[in-house]
Amino acid sequence: MGLRAARAAVTAYFCLFGVVYAVWITRIPAIKERLHLSDGVLGVALFAIPVGLLLVTVFAGRLVDRFGSAWVTRVAGVAMAVTLIPPALAGSLGGLMAALFAFGASAGALDVGMNSNGVLVERARGRPVMSSLHAGYSIGALAGAVIGGLFAGAGIGPLPTFLAVGLPAAAVGVASGRWLLTEHMVTGHADPGGADGPRPAAGQVTDRQAAIGDPGPASRLGRPLRPRVLILMLGTVGLCGLLVEGATADWSAVYLHDNLRTSAGFAAAGFAAFALAMTAGRLLGDRLAARFGPVRLVRVSGLVAAAGLAGGLISGTPVGGVAGFAVLGAGLACIVPQVFLAGGKADPARPGHGLARVVGVSYLGMVSGPVLIGGAATLVGLPLALGIPVILALCVTALAGVLAPRQSG
Repeated sequence: MGLRAARAAVTAYFCLFGVVYAVWITRIPAIKERLHLSDGVLGVALFAIPVGLLLVTVFAGRLVDRFGSAWVTRVAGVAMAVTLIPPALAGSLGGLMAALFAFGASAGALDVGMNSNGVLVERARGRPVMSSLHAGYSIGALAGAVIGGLFAGAGIGPLPTFLAVGLPAAAVGVASGRWLLTEHMVTGHADPGGADGPRPAAGQVTDRQAAIGDPGPASRLGRPLRPRVLILMLGTVGLCGLLVEGATADWSAVYLHDNLRTSAGFAAAGFAAFALAMTAGRLLGDRLAARFGPVRLVRVSGLVAAAGLAGGLISGTPVGGVAGFAVLGAGLACIVPQVFLAGGKADPARPGHGLARVVGVSYLGMVSGPVLIGGAATLVGLPLALGIPVILALCVTALAGVLAPRQSG
């Protein structure tokens, strides 16, 4: 099996994640209407997804370390596709929450599994791939939003929508699993020749420059940080990045519509510009990481994100706001992929454990971000509340040094 096939296989799971999750998001209004839920009750039900996602990260890392990232990715990929369907069958609030908890748990397991496998592919290839893998998620999410929107516009209910997406996605998960790279195939690193280096014999890669492609914990003052401390610091960087991303997703349209008095259609352009810029940034991220290294890339990314959002807010104009969200997306594009990559290498003895902890801490930002911005907005107004993501983006810049690889000798 070549590294190209392994990379394509794990990319397929990133795309699967994006498509399935985006289709779910587009049909939330239909689920709400079918069960006659108020906004408050719907919010309680939707909270089951991050609860399931966060709880499963406690166990997913152990499963990766015990059974391998390929096994976890295969199982969780099919599970996420299949668990998209039950929310459309729920007949009560309790049933909906149980279904969403299962959906969130499978999504969390897939997130840990596919990112762990991405770390493995990058290690074998000897060159960055993580940003392009996350670009697969972004592209999948855009495709899922279009698919869900088409079904909704045609008046097709959630169940047919979820069946039409979930079953083919499960088939993709089954088919792609056979090409995933496994830990026992990787004994070193590919020789960097050609597009992906020479093909390894019998699924093996060479031992050439093992220390170069497998960085361990970051160091401070020449001494390596303990894995537990490093994981916490990486999780903090990821938390800041995902908090900014979650806040943008939930509040960009509100800011443009309510504060800048734009139409609903123009308000949606803010998040669209953000998502497209993030996708483009992730497609370029591997080249940038290879040229500048993770520390400089993340440090500059934080500055770009902060400058973009701050500039958009200061402009006070609709066009300036959309441009600011676009620059913010470009700045955020490479932060989380590099943080997750470092998390998979933070504890060489238990790579799945390290990545799972970093993912879990990071997703606290995605969960808490919208709530934090909403609470601050009630006190000081939304424009000032959106200054919090600016500060957090600067925190990413300040903490970027934690991504420095340990020098082996």
